[in-house]
Amino acid sequence: MFSSKANSIFQDVIASYKVLNSVDQPFQNKYDKDQDLIEHLLFRKCWIDTVQWAYEDIIRDPNIDPGAALRLKRMIDASNQDRTDSVEFIDSYFLEAYKDVQLLPGAKINSESPAWAIDRLSILALKIYHMQLETVREDASQIHQKNCLTKLNTLLEQRIDLSSAIDDLLEDISIGKKYMKVYKQMKMYNDDELNPVLRGTK
Repeated sequence: MFSSKANSIFQDVIASYKVLNSVDQPFQNKYDKDQDLIEHLLFRKCWIDTVQWAYEDIIRDPNIDPGAALRLKRMIDASNQDRTDSVEFIDSYFLEAYKDVQLLPGAKINSESPAWAIDRLSILALKIYHMQLETVREDASQIHQKNCLTKLNTLLEQRIDLSSAIDDLLEDISIGKKYMKVYKQMKMYNDDELNPVLRGTK
């Protein structure tokens, strides 16, 4: 199943990142885009999410230098754009893969594209990883650990359900029961023609 491959790659990404555990470490994709395109895209997608998770932790430091916070905010904005771009690349992969599928009568569109569901699966992998750490944190109370274990079990259940839903969606698309219709994300805040503040600086 596709979700099994995705979940395995996401776990590998997080483990690989945590070896150095630094937002400044170089990125190296384990998959060749010419030979393993979808694996390449999934690996890059989760790496972006993993780095951004760290960014979001750092910027919440109450003692962070204002200048450093502003620089980090710019990095988060750029990361968000990379995240959106990676989702669109994944959807492009599926559009190409299923371009010749003949739609069945009554075929319906899904509320979200496959890649945006996969985006949620990638974020969920990070939530599971970090919540699991909280369940065994030695400086945390037993109550905290117990509460986090309850949350972890919910997240694990959510991964099962979301994985199943993604696999079902891809199966339905592959046989023509559903079809993809992808809308490009129209980010306005970081576009120097659409953001009036940025436009005014030109």
